[in-house]
Amino acid sequence: MIAAHYFKKNMITEQSAQFYAKSASNHDRVYDRPERQDDLAEMREHVAETLRGHTVLELACGTGYWTRIIAAVADKVVATDINPEMIAMARLRQLPADKVELRVADAYDLPDDIGDYTAVFIGFWWSHVKREEQEKFLAQLKAKVGQDMFIVLLDEAYVEGSSATVARTDMEGNTYHISVAPDGERYEIPTTYPSDSALRKKLASSVREIRIVRLAYYWLLTCRLK
Repeated sequence: MIAAHYFKKNMITEQSAQFYAKSASNHDRVYDRPERQDDLAEMREHVAETLRGHTVLELACGTGYWTRIIAAVADKVVATDINPEMIAMARLRQLPADKVELRVADAYDLPDDIGDYTAVFIGFWWSHVKREEQEKFLAQLKAKVGQDMFIVLLDEAYVEGSSATVARTDMEGNTYHISVAPDGERYEIPTTYPSDSALRKKLASSVREIRIVRLAYYWLLTCRLK
């Protein structure tokens, strides 16, 4: 069994949590870049079609941008985030109360009463999970949601001049960028941009039925936990 404290200490760093808590009110600006609007619209359609009719557990939901898209087509959504500040922003969207539940929860240490689902959605967060810790994360996720769970990953592709500048690369191949919070404090955030082949290779031991849709600025991967 994987100890929850391992993930808390090594994977959700205090600095990252602080940055996203401070930046909650500005978070959706990442979706405002003019050059990305066509790709973003296409990915909204892919997400909606992929999760239509599902009961969805959303991890790291942020401000609820994708929760809103999913709620329009899913039977039910339980959207979780480690930061109460993000959940507070999501509540401002006035999501349908009969279909959406918002919960503060750590993706690396989900509560035992998290519930039963037919799909898990992870949007723009997988890139923050370090490469050497991804298999451990999927193992603990499987322990909470069960074998054969349908998983949907949505994240950003690296595009020079549009993506955040890579500040450094570590020995495991994880890349990092510097983000500045509204109060001016600087944070180093792990953000990795895997190729299709890297995704398939890394996930092969944990999942099956991998399918990938890749656009210029974003990629979407669907699979099932082994």
